[in-house]
Order: sequence, then C-alpha cells, then structure tokens
Amino acid sequence: MEGYGIFIPIVLGIWAYISIIGTLTGLWWAEALISGAITGMLVGDFNLGLQIGATLTLMSLGMWTYGGATMPDFNTGAIIGTAIGALAGAGTNSLEVGLAVAIPTSILMTQLDILARASTTGFIHAADKHVEEGNIKGVTKMHLLGQLPWGLSRGLPVFLAVWLGAGPVQKVIDWMPEWFMGSMSLAGKMLPALGFALLLSQMDIKKYWPFLLIGYVLLGYVNMPIMGIALAGIAIAIVYTNLKGGVTNG
Repeated sequence: MEGYGIFIPIVLGIWAYISIIGTLTGLWWAEALISGAITGMLVGDFNLGLQIGATLTLMSLGMWTYGGATMPDFNTGAIIGTAIGALAGAGTNSLEVGLAVAIPTSILMTQLDILARASTTGFIHAADKHVEEGNIKGVTKMHLLGQLPWGLSRGLPVFLAVWLGAGPVQKVIDWMPEWFMGSMSLAGKMLPALGFALLLSQMDIKKYWPFLLIGYVLLGYVNMPIMGIALAGIAIAIVYTNLKGGVTNG
C-alpha cells in the first residue's frame, strides 16, 4: 500500500480545519457527504467518497448539538475514512475498510471536540480582561485566536491519519479482527435506519400518513429513484399548501 506523500494530507487537513470553522460561523456546507466527495476526488476514488459520505450523512440524521452537547464528527470521519479506504486499493472491500475507520473516528472525535471547547474558554477569558481595559483590538485578537483549538482539533488528526495512513494505519486495519470489520459494516447499514426513525418520530405521522404511504408505494412498487421521490414530494407539498390556502394556513 502506497501513501499520498505530503500534499494531499496537507490539503485534507486544511479542509478539515476550514470545515469546522465554517460550521461555527453558520456555513453548513461542511457535511460528511460533501467532504467525502471532495476527499474521493482528491484520492482518486470519487465513488467511494460518495458512498462513505452518504452513509455517514444518513447516520447523522436527527442528531444535533442541543444545549452545546457534542456529537460524533461525521464530517472528519468521512475525510479520514475515505482516504484510508482508498489506500486499501484493489483486492479489498474499500467501503468496509473505510467505514471501519470512519465510524470509530467520528465517535473518537467527540473527545477532541470537548478538548477544543475547553481550550477555547482560555481565549474568551483573556478577551474579558481586554474588555475591562477597553482594548477592542485585544478582544478581536482573542476571538480570532479562539478558532485555533477548534481548527487544529480537526486539521491535525486528519493530516496525521492521512499522512501516516500507508504504514501505521494500515497495520491497525490488518490487525482488526474479521468480526470487528463485520460489525462496522453492519453498523453502517443499521444506523441510517436509526437516523430516519429519529426524523419520523418528530413528524406528525398520524396526520400526514397518506404522504408516507405514497412515498412507500413509489419506492417499493414503482422503483422510483430517491431523487424522483424527493421531487414528487416537493410538488405534492406545494399543491397541498396551495389547496390549504397558502403557507400561513398550511
């Protein structure tokens, strides 16, 4: 198994850094599906990136950092999982290898997320002192520096994992027992269903069950692609809303 050299690990590390900072500023384009696709293009396996990114995106459905609580970092997991899975190369199930790395990575990143949050408070307390002194430039500087713990908590692990992937990470993958690889593959199939279940639990199914039934018929009997079902759902929602007298009466 050959590695990526230094360029791709640096680029992916920077992307991971930018992703978490963008998320903190309200730019929600840093998702597992997008990062998986971008990583796939960089490492030469776009299809693998889409598969891993889509799987992790489905896992994240219904999850959110309510009250500041941390959650698995599926975005970082998609980057590392895609890069390592692609390194496995031909003759192996790169998707299983990628998910076997991506899922534990996503969960492990919760610990680094907590560390980043704790480290950032030091800059905020420093900013408080500058506020007392009326030093606006100092406040601005502390807020800008406050991004470092967040960015490095993602960028550094991604850089090291992808850079060292050809050697140490592969040894870890080879060491993983078959039952573990099978468990990760099974989790990759079950967790998306859990994500959908969480979403359905928040919907008023008793009131809107006919729409759920229509979607099931289109998928199960008509074999309509997901994109087609989504477009049909949008059209039905628009017609339903108009018949109800507009958005305010929907």
